[in-house]
Amino acid sequence: MSDDWQRQIQALHEELIHRDDPAAWVREADAMEASRRYPHLALRGPLFGVAVRDPAAGLGWRLLKPVVDGMPQVARDGLNSHLWFTAKDDTDDPAVRRELLAAVAALERDPVDEVEACGVRYRVVRGDEFARVGDDGLEPPRPTDPEPAERPWDRQARDTPSPDAGFVLDPDHADGPAAGALKLGLRDFAYTGSRFPADVRADSRRAVATHPHVILLPTGFSLAERGEHGWRPSGALMATPHDARRMFYDAMAEMWALLHRFDDAKKARYAKAAEEYRALGRADEFRVDDRVFRICRVERMLRTGPDGPESPRPSDVDEYGPTKIHPTMDETGALTHE
Repeated sequence: MSDDWQRQIQALHEELIHRDDPAAWVREADAMEASRRYPHLALRGPLFGVAVRDPAAGLGWRLLKPVVDGMPQVARDGLNSHLWFTAKDDTDDPAVRRELLAAVAALERDPVDEVEACGVRYRVVRGDEFARVGDDGLEPPRPTDPEPAERPWDRQARDTPSPDAGFVLDPDHADGPAAGALKLGLRDFAYTGSRFPADVRADSRRAVATHPHVILLPTGFSLAERGEHGWRPSGALMATPHDARRMFYDAMAEMWALLHRFDDAKKARYAKAAEEYRALGRADEFRVDDRVFRICRVERMLRTGPDGPESPRPSDVDEYGPTKIHPTMDETGALTHE
């Protein structure tokens, strides 16, 4: 460990002492215990979102769209829609609308990862998703992970908003010594092994040099299923453990039956299992039809360099390209439906 990193972690430790926050000490103890029980990291792969740099809001970058998309083009489409609706609903100034629509046109035409409008920079950004692993599999939620004040189970309940929205991408921030040590361990992380194509490995090594600083994004929670060759993801990334549990409940109660065309007997079994799971309240592991599922803790990192957060790499894969998503709009806000 370099002297610089030793000083940074010591500073984080001293800040924790001076904060006089018992809850922070408990979270730090939880993190240290997790590093002992789940010492390995399992990489899932890249995720994409959108960041913005607005001089009116400060000099740094912050997240505009959550880093949850599986392909760069999905994030580009999200940025396309954001700019289009901003032009439609948030301004009456024709000049402002022209600039926003010029950025929309660029995103419709080419797979661009950065556009600028009205002095604001918008960038599609790339992160990596991983989970901790121990002898018993993926790490479940920790006792100190935040839960919503109310924990509804009905399917019409709204999910907790993503903590990514507005998250400041500050490479100097770490929430305690454990997070600082994790950032240290990830600083030189690059894809290795023959399961990754050569261009993926080369891009990953290059990113360590071009974007040397690591930012830890807010922790998420998801569902995984244990299979013959390990655990595999079975759901979206959610903001809290309860949101992930409710996603699992909804899947067993209804969604999987529709998606996988269960017969009546299997549909009834899974519906019954869903109610049994709900009755447990806060269970993070459950078995149905000899299938084992676990609510797991998901962590994400994002690299940044002198010019800000990393964009998609040349080896990142898109299954489709840019397209026109919304009707044509002119500078007055009039729409032409084609």
